[in-house]
Amino acid sequence: MRILVISDTHGDFHSMKRALDMQPEAEVIIHCGDGAEQIQYLKDTIQDKTVIGVRGNCDWSSTLPPVECVEIAGKTIFVTHGHLYSVKFGLTQLEYAAREQKADIALFGHTHMPFTDYEDGVYYMNPGSCSGYYASFGIIDITDKGDVVTNVVNLNGR
Repeated sequence: MRILVISDTHGDFHSMKRALDMQPEAEVIIHCGDGAEQIQYLKDTIQDKTVIGVRGNCDWSSTLPPVECVEIAGKTIFVTHGHLYSVKFGLTQLEYAAREQKADIALFGHTHMPFTDYEDGVYYMNPGSCSGYYASFGIIDITDKGDVVTNVVNLNGR
């Protein structure tokens, strides 16, 4: 199972579509906020993939939820933008929230800085911002045996 993780598109449909084109085998697309228009576009136009999205701090009039907790391929995935958990100042609040939900994977955005880590049974990923010159996105592969592999890809090869 491949999951494409994007965040902070901020209206950049072009970069988002490039990320989608680079990962056609992804069965699930998760958007970690600050791109409510792009999330709605994905939900409206992509019928063969599951699309999950949350509201970011710049999605002012959005009715998207601020947090989603979903099970995919036997793994519990906690999705948030990150601003509600002060991720610009560290991951402690996010870690508590993810553990409270018994998450295997915690996904967030907000900082625009790509990040992936594994600590005490939880994988953490910020795919960075899928917008502009340093655009990036994340990939999560969950194997049939339940192993998890995370990777962040720079969209422009930089």
